[in-house]
Amino acid sequence: MNTQQQLIECVPNFSEGVNLNIIKQITDTIEQVEGVRLLNVDPGKATNRTVVTFVGHPKAVIDAAFLAIKKASELIDMTKHKGEHPRMGATDVCPLIPISGITMEETAKYAQQLAKRVGEELNIPTYLYEHAQPKAERKNLSIIRNGEYEGFFKKIKLPEWKPDFGPSEFPAHCGATVIGARDFLVAYNINLNTTSVRRANAIAFDVRETGRVKREGNPITGKIVNDEKGNPVYIPGKLKAVKAIGWFIEEYGVAQISMNLVNTQITPVHIAFDEVCKSAEERGIRVTGSELVGLIPLQSLTEAGKYFLKKQKRSIGVSEKELIKIAIKSLGLDELGPFKPEERIIEYILRDPAQSKLQNLTLKAFADETASESPAPGGGSIAAYVGALGVSLGTMVANLSSHKPGWDERWEEFSHWAEKGAKLQQELLKLVDEDTIAFNKIMAAFGLPKGNDEEKKIRTAAIGAATRYAIEIPMKVLSLSTETLDVIKAMAKEGNPNSVTDAGVGALCARTAVKGAYLNVRVNAATYNDKKFVEEVLEKGKQLEAKAEALEKEILAIVDEKLKHE
Repeated sequence: MNTQQQLIECVPNFSEGVNLNIIKQITDTIEQVEGVRLLNVDPGKATNRTVVTFVGHPKAVIDAAFLAIKKASELIDMTKHKGEHPRMGATDVCPLIPISGITMEETAKYAQQLAKRVGEELNIPTYLYEHAQPKAERKNLSIIRNGEYEGFFKKIKLPEWKPDFGPSEFPAHCGATVIGARDFLVAYNINLNTTSVRRANAIAFDVRETGRVKREGNPITGKIVNDEKGNPVYIPGKLKAVKAIGWFIEEYGVAQISMNLVNTQITPVHIAFDEVCKSAEERGIRVTGSELVGLIPLQSLTEAGKYFLKKQKRSIGVSEKELIKIAIKSLGLDELGPFKPEERIIEYILRDPAQSKLQNLTLKAFADETASESPAPGGGSIAAYVGALGVSLGTMVANLSSHKPGWDERWEEFSHWAEKGAKLQQELLKLVDEDTIAFNKIMAAFGLPKGNDEEKKIRTAAIGAATRYAIEIPMKVLSLSTETLDVIKAMAKEGNPNSVTDAGVGALCARTAVKGAYLNVRVNAATYNDKKFVEEVLEKGKQLEAKAEALEKEILAIVDEKLKHE
C-alpha cells in the first residue's frame, strides 16, 4: 500500500498549434480544476499541434483531462486540420504517467475510467493504448493511429478496429482519440542541415528500434521481403526504446528527426543525439542542434552533461547548474530558441520554494537572516552550511587537480573524488533548509490545541514526531559531514599541492559541522521519550564525532608536512 501522496502526470496532444486563443481556452479548463497544476504548454506551428503537461491527484487529473478533451472537441475542426505530425483527432492522444505514490497498474485503471467517460459522455470514439490496453495487438500507438484522420472513416468500420469506448462512427469534426498509461516519455527532435525528408527518414530508420523494411537488392526500390505470414521483415535500428520519423519543419526551414524516447534508462537523450550525429555524418549531413518538446527529467540533463564532459576528459564533479549548461550547449537545445531549465525540467517546476528558501539567499542575506531576532535558521542550519563549504573546498581541489597541466592521465581519478564531493555538497545544502523546516515543525506541534483528551493526544503525538525529525536531520548532517572528510583527506594527500591549505580549511569546516550537528542532536534528544532510539543515536553520534576529530588531525598533519617542504 502506498502512503506517499499519489501524483500522476497527463500529457494530452491537441491538434492545434497556431491559434493561441483556442489553446488558451483548452488550458483554462485544466487550470479551473482544483488539485491540478499546469506545468507546460508547448505549441508547434509546423506540426499544428500543442503538447500540454499537467500534474495532480488522480481524480483531479481525470476531471481536468475530460474537460480539456471536451473543450478541444468543441473548438478544433479536424476537417480543416493540416500538420506534419501524424494525428487522428482533436485530442490526438492523452497519456497518463505515474509520478509518485501510484503504480502503473493503478494509473492504467484511471486511464480506462477516463476513456470510458470520453466515449460514453462525449460520443468520441476512444481507443486504449500501452499499459491501459488489454489487447496486445492494440497496445502500440502508431498501429492504432495508422491511416490517420483521413483513413479512419473506413478503418473504424472494420470489426478489428471497433473503438474500446464510444461509437463506431467517425465524427468528422473532432475525430477519435487514444487514451493510455505509459512510462515517462521524452519527445525530442534533432535538427539537420538539410531540407530532404527522404534523407531525414533514412537517418530515422538507422536509429529507431523498428529499423527499416528489408528489401531485395536495392535498399530503397527493391522488393519488400515478407515472412511466412506475409508480414514485412524489418532490419532493426541501432537504438532500443526509440521511435523516430523524419519530417520537414517549414517554420525553421530544416528537416528534423522527430523522436520519442520511451525509456531513457535504456536509451538516454545524449546517446540518441550522438547516434543521429554518426548516422547523419555518414550521409553527408550535419546535426545543428536539437529541440525538446514538453518536459524532461532532471537526471536526463545531468547525465548528458556528465557524458559530454567525460568525452572531453574533464571532471564531472561540477554543480548541477554547470552540468545542465553543458548538456544544453552540447545538445544544441537552444538553437531554435532560449532553453529555460526552470520551465522545462519537471523537478524544477514541481519543487516547493520553501524547500530551498535559505539556499537561494545571497551570502549577505543568509548572514542577516541568521543574525535576526528569528530563532531559525540556527546552529543546525549553520552546521549543515559549514559542512557544505568544507566539502566544496575539497571538491575544488579535486577539480583543479583533474585539470592540472601534466596530470592529464589522472583526470578520471580526481573526477571521481570531485563527483563524490559535489554530491555531498548538494545533500548538505538541502539540509540547511531542512533543519529550519524541522524546527518550524516543532513550533507548529507545540501550537496545537490541548483542551480535551483527544486534542492532547494529537498534540503529544505531533510533538513526538516533530522532535524525532529534528533529531534525524542533524544526524544526517553529522554523518554526511564525517563522510566529506574522506574526500578532503584524499585531496590533501594526492591533490594539487598548491591547494593543500584549501583542503586544510575544508577539514576544519567539516569538523565544525560534525560537532555543531551533534550538539543539535543532543539538545533535541533530551526531550524525546523513546529512550532506546535516543541511546542508539547518541552512541552513533559520539562515534562519528570521534572519527571526524581523528580525520581532521590526520589531514592537518598532512597539510603541515607539505607546508614544511614549500
